[in-house]
Amino acid sequence: MQFFTVFPLMIIPVVIYNVLAVAGSTFTTTEAIRARLDTDFLSVPMANDTLWHITPGHALIAGSLLALFFELIKSTSTGRAAVMNHAFSLILFIICLVEFLMLPAFATSVFFLIMLMSLLDVMAGFMVTIASARRDFAVSDGYGD
Repeated sequence: MQFFTVFPLMIIPVVIYNVLAVAGSTFTTTEAIRARLDTDFLSVPMANDTLWHITPGHALIAGSLLALFFELIKSTSTGRAAVMNHAFSLILFIICLVEFLMLPAFATSVFFLIMLMSLLDVMAGFMVTIASARRDFAVSDGYGD
């Protein structure tokens, strides 16, 4: 269970995107990954007699939002595991940024949104940690007199 508190959940959508980007050939082109992400893989009938078409890109963004939600919940905890989680989240964001800037298969809107969610995870984690540390410092400072 300690594994889930230390490692960021945002690594799951990043790994899935990496698998999609590498599948078939080593770091495919932007057009090939866009075609792979924009192909319908599920159609859900709606109440108004239309079909809702879901692509792998849509599903990956939805899964990333779900992972971000749980990461934001985890960021409210304090302790050594939380600090390690924030550090790994920062490393994950840096890896995403390098992939986005340097590799053609990662220059898509889907990966940009995943990278942005990873940045939000880092920022939220550090802000919550700083706020809780400031509160703990103020409480201990006030009672020390």
